[in-house]
Amino acid sequence: MPEGNDWYVRVGTGAPRKAGVGRFRCGGGGGTALTVSSLPARRTQGAGTALHELLVSAQRRGCLTAGVYESAKLMNVDPDNVAFCVLAADQEDEGDIALQIHFTLIQAFCCENDIDIVRVNDVARLAAIVGPSEDSGEPRDLHCILITNPNEEGWKDPALEKLNLFCEESRNVNDWVPTITLPE
Repeated sequence: MPEGNDWYVRVGTGAPRKAGVGRFRCGGGGGTALTVSSLPARRTQGAGTALHELLVSAQRRGCLTAGVYESAKLMNVDPDNVAFCVLAADQEDEGDIALQIHFTLIQAFCCENDIDIVRVNDVARLAAIVGPSEDSGEPRDLHCILITNPNEEGWKDPALEKLNLFCEESRNVNDWVPTITLPE
């Protein structure tokens, strides 16, 4: 399986074969499925751990904005202050057309403004990490979470740097919004 930045290609049910950069094309293949694996499983697991650490750190520093509408307002007012975006949806949310439209708009905005973005498919696990609203104690909308830059100059979060690298590597294989699994 993949090591480092090696790319492996699997056509149909065949065994994965190592591919060089630019030596294969995606799509248009007469119904043949093409699966590209470029990031080893340990990198994806590492991204889940880094996301967990980033969420905890950002909440502690007051740099976390939760909610689709709250996030949209923040991105409209101060997009340069947004450092990272998390979109979260459970299986039952996949049929929510309004939420999917919001996700599409947020993704476009993030791409336009060079904001790294990931998806999480476990809102309950995300809620266990982030917890209820500090103001009201009520459960909050966790479908979109933004991590903003704190007011501290020179703040560098190692978890954010790992996630930025993970997102960059994902984009290199045309996975523009990678899905991350949070650790248990």
